[in-house]
Amino acid sequence: QVRLVESGGGLVQAEDSLRLTCVASGRRASNYDMAWYRQAPGKEREIVASIRFSFRGDIISYADSVKGRFTISRDSAKHTMYLQMSRLTPEDTAVYYCYADTPLGVDYWGEGTLVTVSS
Repeated sequence: QVRLVESGGGLVQAEDSLRLTCVASGRRASNYDMAWYRQAPGKEREIVASIRFSFRGDIISYADSVKGRFTISRDSAKHTMYLQMSRLTPEDTAVYYCYADTPLGVDYWGEGTLVTVSS
């Protein structure tokens, strides 16, 4: 069983920065493929950024809407994933979810953390 706990959400103003944190339980969390998703009111959940495990180094990708503004990273020793968000806009307002896909093919979700960006 893997538990994902997000933190770092809050109310900020446009152009502000915020860092989200996801702590994963599990002895091999450093080998998980992980991602940040978000769901805005009235919209479907969408992927924001992903970080996939590779022996040659993590493979990172971003949604076009956040490229150049958001940075995903992880500290494998701490089983922690981060999402550094900068130049936030009201369109970034959403509940942000941490996602993990384990090598066994079982995936997990956190409960989410709300990010609200005021104009």
